[in-house]
Amino acid sequence: MKPVPILLLMLVLVQNGESVWLSLPESGVKCVREEIHNNVVVIGEYLVMTFEGRLHSNPTISVTVTSPNGNILHHKENVTHEEFSFTSSGSGLYMACFLSDHPDIGGKLSVSIDWRVGVAAKDWDSIAKKEHIDGVELELRKLEGAVDAIHENMIYRMRREAKMRGVSETTNSRVALYSISSLSICILASCAQLWYLTRFFRNKKLI
Repeated sequence: MKPVPILLLMLVLVQNGESVWLSLPESGVKCVREEIHNNVVVIGEYLVMTFEGRLHSNPTISVTVTSPNGNILHHKENVTHEEFSFTSSGSGLYMACFLSDHPDIGGKLSVSIDWRVGVAAKDWDSIAKKEHIDGVELELRKLEGAVDAIHENMIYRMRREAKMRGVSETTNSRVALYSISSLSICILASCAQLWYLTRFFRNKKLI
């Protein structure tokens, strides 16, 4: 595959955000996770639906959005449709958990979750009006933002890979040191045992 189509595909994915459908279990919590970088604007929207596609006006859900550190960023109870937004305070997995407020109808409800992160979360209509741009210029601005987001994502993944490689090398060094230490102890123990047995039998001969 050529590099250009790959880049265009990445640009499309960055600009479109992510929409997920969840079927709520009869009991318990169902969660979705999104890996988000530091200092990134996130906008989310969720809507309770039936599998037939009709809005369920009576059944409600409880929603909790947490950061990688466990801090609660958004919490609502008895809702059918809500939006939330926050700016990430650190890189990691951000989690949104959903719980049906009516266990007797669990399994019959589904939730639509729309995640918009970074470039996808920007209000381009407001930007266009404020800066008096439209048409091709606006699309170029969107592409520029998408390219910047891809570049930041690549740098983040390179740093993460370097960190993981460092952890792996450190672990390998410690394992090698432990193996050498264990082997040295075994050799010393064997030498001590051989010396003791040689001395024992020599003394026995003299007797």
